[in-house]
Amino acid sequence: MSTPFYVSPQQAMADRAEYARKGIARGRSLVVLQFADGIVFVGENPSRALHKFSEIYDRIGFAAAGKYNEYENLRIGGVRYADLRGYTYDRDDVTARGLANVYAQTLGTIFSSAAEKPYEVELVVAEVGETPEGDQIYRLPHDGSIVDEHGSVAVGGNAEQISSYLDQRHREGMTLAEALKLAVQALSRDTNGSEREIPAERLEVAVLDRTRPQKRKFKRISGGQLSRLLAAGAAGGDEDGASEDAE
Repeated sequence: MSTPFYVSPQQAMADRAEYARKGIARGRSLVVLQFADGIVFVGENPSRALHKFSEIYDRIGFAAAGKYNEYENLRIGGVRYADLRGYTYDRDDVTARGLANVYAQTLGTIFSSAAEKPYEVELVVAEVGETPEGDQIYRLPHDGSIVDEHGSVAVGGNAEQISSYLDQRHREGMTLAEALKLAVQALSRDTNGSEREIPAERLEVAVLDRTRPQKRKFKRISGGQLSRLLAAGAAGGDEDGASEDAE
């Protein structure tokens, strides 16, 4: 009788983590940054139908890198959780912290289960507050841990290099145009240090704008509005464009 092949639990978990990280790294990077009037999501995405960024609830946005079908299932589950909690209790009871805990439990259970492969996704859950001090940004890696981020965060692709670039250049009180310019500069840097141009039509941009009068603070920015913001950022202008309706 042959001896069963044995793999230590530590090695098994390390292998699952490496598998998930490689899958996430194959995707394009995205960044989430705070600016004066809210939080901006920026990513390279040539698809107009498959979104990396979505609205979860009134003041909460969702960003994801990795396998689309896996993070889309998580997004739908988050929307259902938020709707049910808001309906059962109160809309103010739906928070990014609560949603991050739900996602952490789901990702952690899948990661530790030997019956299925780990999800190849990395999530960001952000909530815009009444003031910049009230903004919340949580990053959730593949293993279900929660990282409380401040200022800026990058996930997917060469996230470490992009995060280092953002940490050195991001500052409080930036306009939307300035934050968008910084995000595009960070995403344009290749792993070898060279830069490339990302045209506006390949960018997906969304914001959580605390200045919007309605309850729902999430909106997408595209077309002419995005082009004007990119031009204003390149010119060093202070136009933010956040008050305009998405096109």
